Amino acid sequence: MQILKAAGLALLASVPASAQIVAQPSAGTYQRAVAAGYKAALYCSGIFNAGRTPEQIDADELAGIYPDYERIVPTLTANVDRTRQSVSVGFDPKLPPRRAEWTSGHGCVTLPIGGTASVRRKSTAAPSIRAADPRRWPQGDAGIAPRPSATLTGVVGQAFGTGYGVGTKTVGVIVVKDGEVLAEQYGPGFGPFVSNRTWSVGKSIAGTLIGLTNAGALKAPAAVPQWKTGDPRHAITLDNLLRMGSGLHSDTAGNRTDAIYFGGTTVDEQAVSWPLEALPGTRFRYANNDILLAVYATRNAIGEARYRALPGSLFGPLGMAHTVAETDWHGNYILSSQVWSTARDLARLGLFWSQDGVWQGKRLLPAGWMRTMTTPSGPQPASGPGYGATMWLFGPKQGLPEASYAAQGNRGQYVMVIPSRQLVIVRRGEDPGTARFDIARFAADVAAALP
Repeated sequence: MQILKAAGLALLASVPASAQIVAQPSAGTYQRAVAAGYKAALYCSGIFNAGRTPEQIDADELAGIYPDYERIVPTLTANVDRTRQSVSVGFDPKLPPRRAEWTSGHGCVTLPIGGTASVRRKSTAAPSIRAADPRRWPQGDAGIAPRPSATLTGVVGQAFGTGYGVGTKTVGVIVVKDGEVLAEQYGPGFGPFVSNRTWSVGKSIAGTLIGLTNAGALKAPAAVPQWKTGDPRHAITLDNLLRMGSGLHSDTAGNRTDAIYFGGTTVDEQAVSWPLEALPGTRFRYANNDILLAVYATRNAIGEARYRALPGSLFGPLGMAHTVAETDWHGNYILSSQVWSTARDLARLGLFWSQDGVWQGKRLLPAGWMRTMTTPSGPQPASGPGYGATMWLFGPKQGLPEASYAAQGNRGQYVMVIPSRQLVIVRRGEDPGTARFDIARFAADVAAALP
């Protein structure tokens, strides 16, 4: 058992003493429990999925997190058990610690307080980060030899400074044009085979996976068994959910789902419980719950065996060997956020999207599904880019060519596709706090730097 205190205490020392004194008594047991779950989840996934060190995780993944937890997390001690591939974090002497457990091929699951085992089979193999795939790009890693122009080198370099957002922290960039990697660069502690959390890029992955198996059920009521006939939520369709048009209430704008992400609560316990506050299909409101429910409905519609195999049916064919989709402890994929992936794997995914769901000459997505994902339908965001079915829609208003689209997530995760230029741009970040990376301007500058 490895006790990891030093890094957390060092971060605590950077907080003014007055803030420390005020913060600790005001943090209730539940808030400390979620903060402990946050640290357990990020340590578990960072160490066992990505091969990161605790010190690196403290400096990147756990820096500038939600203010609710930012002062609490550094005071909590993480116990990393490399033999059992688990992390536990105590938060209250009267209660068991928070625990996250890793399983090969499935990543980490956060258990409820006092939970002793996940529903998955325990790992028999020690964690290991896969090496380069000897197959040629894009299926593998051979043949990648970026030769960026001086102009493109300069643009990419600015992404690692403050050129596209004060306070941002870029950890990876890859530029793919006509299927060829033209530029690739990483920040300290990262590289081609080091993953980090996709956050809401996972929503676009969810839309893609649903297209593989359930594309024909878009206009039917979502298969949520808790919403029985007579329940007004029974009218919510899968299409409504994919387009953030469910009409469901949630506790915060943007619908933070901390209890599911870090608290050991499950999708089928919480996400199904919110009431309607608008008619389905009449209001756009960005919500984690909508995507969690879309994936949960897909689980009920396609059956357990197909559901379990769902991530592999995409990641395997595309050669996304460093990508893992994680679940809650009831086995629900948390595809609104909880996927760990690398810049190269996301570039493969962007290339797949740009090829209309065809890979190596084989059609994987139904014809027309990418059009569904990238076409606005129904209510739209009040400002900024538009929204399709799990994709953000860009164009001339954002300084980009018509029909550009992106997957994007918290802390600066972006997969931008510009079909008219056959261009895919991936930017991975660990942007702290309110720092925001200007993906539209960066993508425009990258496009301008190319022939």
